[in-house]
Order: sequence, then structure tokens, then C-alpha cells
Amino acid sequence: MDFLYSILENFNQKDFEEKVKIYQENLIKFNKIHNLTQIKNIEENIIDSIKILSFFDFSKVKNIADIGSGAGFPAIFLAFLLESNFYLFEPNPKKAAFLRTIKIECELSNLNIYKEKAQENKNNIKADVITSRALMDVKPLIQICKDLSSEKTTFILWKGSEIYKELEGLENKNYQIFESGFRKYCILSS
Repeated sequence: MDFLYSILENFNQKDFEEKVKIYQENLIKFNKIHNLTQIKNIEENIIDSIKILSFFDFSKVKNIADIGSGAGFPAIFLAFLLESNFYLFEPNPKKAAFLRTIKIECELSNLNIYKEKAQENKNNIKADVITSRALMDVKPLIQICKDLSSEKTTFILWKGSEIYKELEGLENKNYQIFESGFRKYCILSS
């Protein structure tokens, strides 16, 4: 918990805690009916979502696209803290409905939810940063995001131990990996 407070010292901690409480209440409600996620330790997953703030400076990031948003990890918790515009792509109708509820209940005007796959999006969004948490291998992820990305887009990926294998043969060798326990945070720049 000390780590969480060390990250939050540069943000509105009270506002963050209030939004987390709203998130947790809604997740419990939705999970009873729709079984959105099997995650039991929400606090651990919140820390996992925002730990990237220790490794990457988001201060100049205007647009962030999150691919396969699921129950909102990591994008929702980053949206609680950052002023960037967030574009969440979640094709599952129940998960997309949950994300919309969080947007409304937490008054997140910087959050946009798309109930579609990233490769289906035709809104001409160009993301400065694309995030994804353990959705798929790096190469196919980059491919499905080709219409969302530009030569300046940075990919920030929440991965496990297979990340080194996934990066083999990748043309772009401009990446950094930060490790915290089992998690590997991969920042892939152009």
C-alpha cells in the first residue's frame, strides 16, 4: 500500500480513492450478474495498472488507446489520474456496458468507449500511446493497431515472462522492459 501512496503523491489521492470505491462497488454488482472478471485482489491489480507511472512520463500524452479493455485494467485507473483522452476498445457488450457505467458514475469526460475491436475502428484516432494488458502477442497486436498508430506511437504492454520471446524477430528494437514481480512492463517506442 505504501507504493500506491508514493505514486499518488503527485495526484489527487482523495479523488482517486473515491473513484476506486465507485469502481469496486460497480464491479461487485456487475460480477454477480455478468461474471466480468475472475480477479479477486482488486488492490493488487490497481497497483499493477498504475505502476507504469513510475517508468513512463505521460505528461505530454494527449491520446491513449487501450486494446481489449475488459474490466478496465489498466486504462480506467490511468484515466482516474491522467488528463489524457482515453479510447477503450472492448468488443464484449457486457464489459463495454460496465466500462460505460464507470465512465458515467466516475464522471470521466476524458474516457471514450468503443464496443468493437481496435481493427474495426474508423474514427481516425491516432494514439500517442497504445496500452494493452496481456491480450495477445506483440506482433499481432501491433498489426491490429496499425490504423490507430503512427510512427510516433509508443506501445505500453503489461506482459509476463514470455515478452522476451515475443520480441524476438521484431523489426523495432527500441524497447525497454521494467520488471516488478511477475509483471514485465514493455515500453516499445518508434
